[in-house]
Amino acid sequence: MKKSNKLTLYIVIAMIVGAILGYIVHENSDTAFIEKFAKNIKLLTTIFLRLVQMIIAPLVFTTLVVGIAKLGDLKTVGRVGGKAMLWFITASLVSLLIGLVLVNVFKPGLGIDLSNADVNGAKDVMGKSQTFSLLNFVEHVFPKSMFEAMANNEILQIVIFSIFFGVAAAAIGEKAKGFVKALETVSHIILKMVGYVMNFAPLGVFAAIAAVIATKGLAIFIFYGKYLLYFLLGIGALWIVLLGVGFIILGKRIPSLLKHITTPLVIAFSTTSSEAVFPKLTEELEKFGCKDKIVSFILPLGYSFNLDGSMMYMTFASIAIAQAYGIHIDIGTQLTMLIVLMLTSKGIAGVPRASLVVVTATCAMFNIPPEGIALILPIDHFCDMFRSATNVLGNSLATTVVSKWEGALENPTQV
Repeated sequence: MKKSNKLTLYIVIAMIVGAILGYIVHENSDTAFIEKFAKNIKLLTTIFLRLVQMIIAPLVFTTLVVGIAKLGDLKTVGRVGGKAMLWFITASLVSLLIGLVLVNVFKPGLGIDLSNADVNGAKDVMGKSQTFSLLNFVEHVFPKSMFEAMANNEILQIVIFSIFFGVAAAAIGEKAKGFVKALETVSHIILKMVGYVMNFAPLGVFAAIAAVIATKGLAIFIFYGKYLLYFLLGIGALWIVLLGVGFIILGKRIPSLLKHITTPLVIAFSTTSSEAVFPKLTEELEKFGCKDKIVSFILPLGYSFNLDGSMMYMTFASIAIAQAYGIHIDIGTQLTMLIVLMLTSKGIAGVPRASLVVVTATCAMFNIPPEGIALILPIDHFCDMFRSATNVLGNSLATTVVSKWEGALENPTQV
């Protein structure tokens, strides 16, 4: 069995064992022990995620600068970036529309019991959303310090700096070749580190699943069954659309792509963090046949501008909260909300529970009680698992499609 397949198997086993342990703890322990258990075991997940975060900033900087320098000039960077943004904007609009259509058809908010609200969790999210505005979005995009951006893992800010740096390196030509070559060596060293870090993935997955099942229990699916079911229908519809368009462009290579990104998908699903698989996804897309200069340019952009699963959830959750409170929102207002979400959701990849933060801010903007976020918080972790995996799929397709459009998609390696 290949090493990547073994890792996927170990992660799946870790998910199952974690779920069993979490259920046993939930059913046989008091609240105080459950809270202590969840807090302590999540340290394993924290260790894994911090190891990944340790790699992300230097990996984005080195690979992006090298990629742009290899692209050669500003005209090529603009062409590739333009194709990427065309995909991102289209995919975002489709995702938002799917969420909007399904929430209007199924009306999941009508089945939400107000007594199940997670008020304490809502206060935490609302505290983050109060500072979310267009002004802060602009500040979030443009760095005032590269070192601060790297310290905080602000991917979009690192991308902005790296684009300027890479274009400047390409502009001075021969003088920069030695430095670019050194950065390329550093990027290969970091990708080697990815393999070491991924060995901790099963432990991180085991702890994440055990903690959430111990805290929430399986009864949560009974209370929120309809909400989760309708959300999963939306995710399913989005996967069909994304894979359908991918098949039109990539043809018979779609199954091969899915094989390559299986491990990143499973890790993102089980840890609810698409950021956690950024280094591994970079490696797998290059193995699939995407040129490193395209991957290193498109993927960091995608992590800020192309969160398809999160986009679909934003319209779905916002309208569902309104439905739970019996608030009618006409189609014109809903379309306005869609445009607002399209703009305000960009560049929030580094914000914890980003989807909920944006949903809370949007509710307040459209006179929907923002504290209504408490109604969907109990089931949000499970929704986030599917959102994160969908984000990974969307960015994988974006990168491979742009590679194909650029004539930079080579024959895949065997998985």
